[in-house]
This record gives sequence, C-alpha cells and structure tokens, in this order.
Amino acid sequence: MTTHDAAPAGSPPASAAPAAAPHAAAPPVSVAPGSAWRRMRMWGAAHAVDDLYQGLVPACVPYFVLDRGYSYVAASGLTLAAALGSSVPQPLIGLAVDRYRLPRLAPAGLAVAGIGLGLSGLVRPYAAVWLLILLSGLGVAMFHPAAGKAAREAAGDSASAMSVFAAGGSVGFFLAPVLATPALVAMGVGATALFIPPAVLMAFVLLRHRPAAAPVRRTGRAGRDRWRPFLFLTGIEVVRSVAFFGAITFIELFWIRHLHSGRGVAGAALACFLVGGVAGTLLGGRIADRVGMVRTVQLGGLAAVPALLALRFTPGTLLPLVFAVLAGLVLNVPFAVLVKLGQDYLPGRPGTAAGVTLGLAVSIGGLIAPALGAAAQAYGPQGVFTILCAIPVPAVLLGLFLTEPEPSPGG
Repeated sequence: MTTHDAAPAGSPPASAAPAAAPHAAAPPVSVAPGSAWRRMRMWGAAHAVDDLYQGLVPACVPYFVLDRGYSYVAASGLTLAAALGSSVPQPLIGLAVDRYRLPRLAPAGLAVAGIGLGLSGLVRPYAAVWLLILLSGLGVAMFHPAAGKAAREAAGDSASAMSVFAAGGSVGFFLAPVLATPALVAMGVGATALFIPPAVLMAFVLLRHRPAAAPVRRTGRAGRDRWRPFLFLTGIEVVRSVAFFGAITFIELFWIRHLHSGRGVAGAALACFLVGGVAGTLLGGRIADRVGMVRTVQLGGLAAVPALLALRFTPGTLLPLVFAVLAGLVLNVPFAVLVKLGQDYLPGRPGTAAGVTLGLAVSIGGLIAPALGAAAQAYGPQGVFTILCAIPVPAVLLGLFLTEPEPSPGG
C-alpha cells in the first residue's frame, strides 16, 4: 500500500504546468525553496553518502590498473560488478518498497554499500575484489527505491525540491575522487578502508530520523500508470548513464594516457566532470519548473553531443577541463527531471519508478563498461571518448516520444 493510494481521486494534477492555478487547492505541495531544502536535506545527504560508493569505483579503477597491473578489461569488470549488484535487484526491490514500508532498507543498504567497497582494496585476489564491489552495488540497490520513494513524498510536486535529492547523488560522485585521489596516491588501493565510517554513520542517522519523512506524504497526484512513456524515459536514462559511466571510468586515463598529464591533473578532470554534474542536476530542476520536464530532458540531450565533442578534441591538459565541467553539466540536466517524471508516469508505483530511474537504468551504464574497456584496449581511452560523442543521439530521438504527465482522473 503506497501513500499515493490515499490521495483523493479528484486531487489536482501535479505538474502539468509550472505555475498552474490548481496548486492553490493543495498548499502542502507548493512550498518555498527554503522549506523544500529543509525537508530534503536529510535525504539529499543520505543520497550523497550512498553514491559516494558508486563514485569510488571509477575513482579506484585507475589505481587498480596502475598499482596491481589490471588490464583495461579487468578494470572495467569492476565497474561491471558494481553495476550488476546495483541494477539487477532494483526492480524487485522497488516492487517490495511499494508493497511494504521497509523503513530500515535504506540505512541497511547504505551500510552494505560502504562496507563492501571499503574492504575491496584490502584483499588481493581479483575474484574477492570483484565480489566485494558486487556486494557494495547490492547495498546501493537496497537504498535507492526506498530513499527515492521517501524523498518524493517529502518533495511533493516541486522538481526543484526533487533536484536537491538527485543532486545529493551527484555530490557523492563528485566527492569520491576529491576525497579518494589524495588517499589513493598516498596509500594505494588499501585506502578504500577509510571510507567505511561515513556509510555506518549515515545509516545510523537514517535509523534515528526515519519517521521524519512520514508526515509529508502527499504528492497531489493520482491516476493510471502509463508504461509506454515510462519505457521511453527509461531508454533515455540508460543512454545518459552509458555516457556518464563511460566518462567517469575513463576520463582520468584519457588525461594520463592521451593528454599526457600527471595523476593530479587527471584527478582534477574527474572532479571537474562531476562538479559539473552537481550543477547540472540542480539547474535541471529549476529549468523544469519553468519550461516543463519534457522540454528540459530534450534540451539536455541536444546539448550533450557538442559538449562531448569539445571535450574529446580540445588539445592540451588544462583547457579541456572547462569542457569536462560543461559535459558533466549537460549530461546531468535531465537527471532529477527523469526521476520525478518517471514517478509521475507511474503514480501508483513510486518505489518501482525510483528503482528503475535511480537504479536499474543508471546502473546499466556500468554494464556497458566492459565493451568500452575493450574499445580502450584496442584504441586507447581516446577511442572511448570518440564513441561517447555519438552516445547521446538515441536519447535525443527517444525524447521526441515523451509527453507531459497526464492530469489525474478528476482533472
């Protein structure tokens, strides 16, 4: 039983237009930005900690290559392990979250994600490393559907508020190389153990404060689930995640092996890409509240191609950092919008929608990593970025089939 089931059949539509008059009939949904931030900050922080462990995988990959002599294919297999653990279980977990409350699932997932990743750098056999990263991915799969549903309940009908939660994940990805690179340079891959405590502490915070999200339980939407546009939306998220994961997995090696930079500049390149992602996620929510969610997704797809082309073909080691920021920004403009739009397409299954858009579709990008690893083995990291320039084109085409959420039955 979901909180959406309790909404009156005639409640006004959630987001057909940014400034629609019907919101006057549902004041709990329309909130000031400050209020939205206060309601979303715990879930935004939790999402940041959770996705820190997703970001640590690509941040550690170059050091497994450089310190342990892994091939490109073996290293991309670690990204595959994280993607398998976080993607395959998510639809089932989303269904369970929609049927049962499962209030402890999000904190439990956080703890598993942190412990699995933290231990991965302490073991030597490749199989053990692979399995621990798989376990960490499973923890991520446990977190996203439960947290996504609770965050949507707190965000109400605001894309900007939902972008705070989504941006938390982008912040986690950004912090991963910023925090990990100095430790990995100084201590090697064993430094992953330093990242166990944040997961345990944040899990404790969620356990202590889990009732806080319950009072805000109205999103103002009701209506039938629309699977056709949801499938197109899922396809767009898959394409976006392939480009995103491909970039974060190989951007440091692109700087080191192709642009001939040092490790420090290479780490800065990954950080620039990810800080652009944080800005793009927040910007996407604000754009969507003004011009509509579908148009925001379409604009993000169109802008991604020239941004990736500029990143790939700009010479030097410092000037391309500007385009690393820009590429991260435009690839993430649709992110929060896709999460909210997916839940609007499936108003009766918010946990399932979050599991797919935050989890399954995002993680599929990691499943493609071995193919990109094979391309890197044959053509170098620059070959991967040449391929990535064409990846957003299918997202542009799929965006033509999206529609704005339909009004509720009474509207």
